[in-house]
Amino acid sequence: MKENFKLSVKKYLSTLPLPVVILLVVIWQFYFGPSSSSSQPSAQQQVTLSNSVSNPELLRAYNNQIAKVQIKGQGTIIKLLKDDLDGSHHQRILLKVNANQTLLIAHNIDLAPRIDNLRVGDALEFYGEYVWNNKGGVLHWTHRDPRGRHQGGWLKYQGKIYQ
Repeated sequence: MKENFKLSVKKYLSTLPLPVVILLVVIWQFYFGPSSSSSQPSAQQQVTLSNSVSNPELLRAYNNQIAKVQIKGQGTIIKLLKDDLDGSHHQRILLKVNANQTLLIAHNIDLAPRIDNLRVGDALEFYGEYVWNNKGGVLHWTHRDPRGRHQGGWLKYQGKIYQ
């Protein structure tokens, strides 16, 4: 029953305008967030709130189920997945991009350098083509197009750009 409640809350929140969602997240954190003697928010709370504000295009694309749009943003690495070796080889990275959304990065390592030493919890900036799905979406084209037909993208990790 608890899972059904969470799903219905997430579905309801996904229909609200961004400022209302942000306000609800802040109120929720104030009343139900971890209690501590410090009034400073934790680093994780800062990342979540920062990402909620810094990825409005991504949230809009997800809420409107937009299929192919160039998106720039940032997120926190929450999982490093096995490389996809079917067809073109892709390094796969799962990011938390706002309070209610994850984003799968599919970084073509046949056309761009692989990013070594990625760690869960680290920040990753991105620019590429967003494709909607019900799990939060996929970002690909994080590299240059060798044929020059498609707008190039990139990933930025610890100050270094990979394209």
